[in-house]
Amino acid sequence: MAKKIKVLTFGVFDYFHYGHLNVFKQALCYGNYLIVAIQIDEEIHKRKPNSILRYTYKQREEIVSNIKLVNEVIPYAEVEEDINKIQFDVLAVGEDQNHDGFAKAIKWCKENKKKVVRLHRWKGISSTELKNEKNT
Repeated sequence: MAKKIKVLTFGVFDYFHYGHLNVFKQALCYGNYLIVAIQIDEEIHKRKPNSILRYTYKQREEIVSNIKLVNEVIPYAEVEEDINKIQFDVLAVGEDQNHDGFAKAIKWCKENKKKVVRLHRWKGISSTELKNEKNT
């Protein structure tokens, strides 16, 4: 039996789209077990008080957990605080995930001998674009 190599990726996954699916596919190139951490509603509203979520955490969890590429779905509040509570081997970070929390998480990974990979964004589609189309 092959060693389980756990890949972890973080996101909100509201307005789930083909780009998100592509992130999961890319992440699995670095391992054989995919953990998707989904940000909880309270933290999203704390960081972005004006944000309007299409789906609750539970609904987003249900959507993502029903994708056959995903082995495990877990909640998170802040990436830089929660990363050390998760058992994983590889952190897969989207190229647009550049805020300070991800910088701290990447630093923690390097200090703790976890591999970090940058995933390419799917051109022409993003959650922001979908939200803007909805509001026009």
